[in-house]
Amino acid sequence: MARWMGIDYGRKRTGIAVTDPLKLISSALETVETKELYNFIEKYLESEQVELFVIGEPLHADGTPPAHHTEIIQLSKALQKKYPHIDVVLHDERYTSVEAKEIIIKSGVKKKKRRDKSLIDKIAAALILEDYMNQNL
Repeated sequence: MARWMGIDYGRKRTGIAVTDPLKLISSALETVETKELYNFIEKYLESEQVELFVIGEPLHADGTPPAHHTEIIQLSKALQKKYPHIDVVLHDERYTSVEAKEIIIKSGVKKKKRRDKSLIDKIAAALILEDYMNQNL
């Protein structure tokens, strides 16, 4: 059975999360430099089967897209072109970074580690993927 991959795209860093093969749980996997995103995905696909990319779609509270929305659309199109056998969907990611920070605080992570933005990015990716799973399974 194939996994789903959640992507929390950022201009500097991108958080990655995946489901288990049965699609029961979403787990934070990694945060990569965005310039290395395609290489990371390529290597991951060498050892794991993925049937869906869920890309976080950033929207403002009023529903309007931010300035880097076009980059998200470009990523979506690039993944569809490079991996035509894998579906790509955009999923509303509003407030996932805020929620990720709250989860980190509640988990008892020390203050120094809480400042690690890469931790926030991969947890946000897991939240995006979990929300998509809750709405679509």
